[in-house]
Amino acid sequence: MIEKTFTALGGQFVTPADVLTEKLKAVRAIVFDWDGVFNDGVKTEAGSSSFSEVDSMGTNLLRFGFWLHHGGQLPVAAVITGVTNGLADTLVGREHFHACYSQAKHKVDVLAHLLEKHNLEPKEVAFFFDDALDLSVAEIVGVRIMIRRNANPLFTNYVVQNGLVDYVTGSQSGQFAVREGCELMLGLLGQFDTVMVERLRYKPIYDQYYQQRQAIEPSYWTVGPNGPEPK
Repeated sequence: MIEKTFTALGGQFVTPADVLTEKLKAVRAIVFDWDGVFNDGVKTEAGSSSFSEVDSMGTNLLRFGFWLHHGGQLPVAAVITGVTNGLADTLVGREHFHACYSQAKHKVDVLAHLLEKHNLEPKEVAFFFDDALDLSVAEIVGVRIMIRRNANPLFTNYVVQNGLVDYVTGSQSGQFAVREGCELMLGLLGQFDTVMVERLRYKPIYDQYYQQRQAIEPSYWTVGPNGPEPK
């Protein structure tokens, strides 16, 4: 049912849905690239790029789902971006992600910093990505969701043929593809209906999650020659 729903949307399961489900069960961290993932990658004059409430809600529902899946343990959430985006900092602060890393040119080194801080292994990470800068992370983490962009067919073929992705979204970059990936994970984990019911009720279950989420104080890092440094 879940596989059929997302295939009908244009999604591509590079990893079979049942295998992907097993990989998802181990996930304790969700990491997002920014440009081309939360947006279409187009920059403003100030050099930033936007996000949508649709995708933001997706991240929150996904975190709630993993919180339920792991018995009240909040998953780590972070943005790792190759440049500096003011609105990435805004989302991380408002949604109480654990961290935002800017100017990350070799992202796998930055991921190592995040994992060490939270005592996690690469296989426990789900990663949303879209382009070449992200492949060092996609190569080692447990679950890889690639945001579709029809304009880079050779890149997409390369990623698929080299085993660097588990699912390619049906929605294109800038068309709420993060929300698609979040709902896919919740569906495969069997958590979507529970998440909806508890969000509707709000108390006591969702409220417990929300209070725990709100207690997170995000950290902001700029990656320099000597690695991540606090902003």
